[in-house]
Amino acid sequence: MTSLSGVRSQRKNSRPLSPGDMDYIEPKKKSNLMGKLILLASLIILAFIVINKASSFTSPSVFSRREEGVTHVLVTGGAGYIGSHAALRLLKDKYRVTIVDNLSRGNLGAVKVLQRLFPQTGRLQFIYADLGDPAAVEKIFSENAFDAVMHFAAVAYVGESTLYPLKYYHNITSNTLGVLEAMARHKVKKLIYSSTCATYGEPEKMPITEDTPQVPINPYGKAKKMAEDMILDFSKNSDMAVMILRYFNVIGSDPGGRLGEAPRPELREQGRISGACFDAARGFIPGLQVKGTDYKTSDGTCIRDYIDVTDLVDAHVKALEKAQPHKVGIYNVGTGKGRSVKEFVEACKKATGVEIKVDLLPRRPGDYAEVYSDPTKILRDLNWTARFTNLQGSLQVAWRWQKIHPHGYASY
Repeated sequence: MTSLSGVRSQRKNSRPLSPGDMDYIEPKKKSNLMGKLILLASLIILAFIVINKASSFTSPSVFSRREEGVTHVLVTGGAGYIGSHAALRLLKDKYRVTIVDNLSRGNLGAVKVLQRLFPQTGRLQFIYADLGDPAAVEKIFSENAFDAVMHFAAVAYVGESTLYPLKYYHNITSNTLGVLEAMARHKVKKLIYSSTCATYGEPEKMPITEDTPQVPINPYGKAKKMAEDMILDFSKNSDMAVMILRYFNVIGSDPGGRLGEAPRPELREQGRISGACFDAARGFIPGLQVKGTDYKTSDGTCIRDYIDVTDLVDAHVKALEKAQPHKVGIYNVGTGKGRSVKEFVEACKKATGVEIKVDLLPRRPGDYAEVYSDPTKILRDLNWTARFTNLQGSLQVAWRWQKIHPHGYASY
């Protein structure tokens, strides 16, 4: 074993380093120095990235601040049939749009279409949320600077409402209360509320005016009327500008072929007659079921006022433009002309070119015989009138989209 003194002796007797020795260890020093420099540079770059990321997390979104000349509209239910068409029109008119939808009835594919059409920063954002969740609603309103709300989000099938009435009162009445409270807390000053002619029930006199008594006969109409009553009561002591649009039976689709009606398969039985007609024309169902042929009408079937979705969203935009603080506007949105279900079926046959099989069945619970509007007031106040009033023409436009998208938005 080597002693400590021996080690010292070895060190003492060690020869001085020669130039050759120096040449041998110098690259090691250089390598270590280079490694340290690379490590230091990497750390600086990493810190720079982290700082940038952190600042992007804390920087306010363009949707969270108000801008001169830009109107930011919250469109609830904006992934749905009517809501998506309204969002398209608003975006075309240079509004900033936030869509909120839980996709229980809406289609993410419709949102994707809009995102592709308007990819620019600050034009459109989509928030997946349920308006029945108070915390989610509060987060939406606290993180965004809205100037107005178009409230479409709602379940909207008369027959389904008779089977699941509590679902309708919760989804329509309770959720509208939550939206209204959030608007009040965050000082959002305009509300365009999507209501329905179902609030009138089965009036004794036609056509229906805005002064026709509201006596709804199904939970859907009752829930909408309750929501209207809440809005009206709140508005008495508020400076909010409110427009309530009671519209009739919606048909058609975007004339540009970008959007259409695509109800979920499990809801087809409850859906609109236009959807049923198209399903029958494509062979998805064996035929069209006409429910009720013994009403006191000219041909025994229900009479309805069919309004094209393009006209309907035009009425919403005009209402948004004309809404005034401290005032409430209530308007029927219809063509002023009633068409029977049998007339509708014949128009659908011509639009599709298919001889659709028709099954005549008993009445559907909650339906009413005859409903059509008097659009005088909306023409006078908002300078709005329906332009797409050719029933077959509206159905042809919708049919074009249906043929190209036989499975709705499934391919998006």
